[in-house]
Amino acid sequence: MAAATYLTKAGGLWLLTRFGVNDRVEAALEVLPGAIVVAVLGPELATGGPPEWLAGSVVAVVAWRTGNIFLALVTGVGAVVVLRAML
Repeated sequence: MAAATYLTKAGGLWLLTRFGVNDRVEAALEVLPGAIVVAVLGPELATGGPPEWLAGSVVAVVAWRTGNIFLALVTGVGAVVVLRAML
């Protein structure tokens, strides 16, 4: 898996150096991490219960206030662990 991940990233970088990146492609690449997070976590929130919904709210607030997706995700993981234990 590490080799596949490396080859995917290296191949993507190689392609980007071979072709020009216009403003639309650059804008799409900038929002891609957030879109991946939503695609992964969306189904969990849809099928989850109150602990997951509250943790999702915590993630949204932290992301909005700090603008840091990594911090929001770490906070969300901690929140869902604590909320599942409490509820």
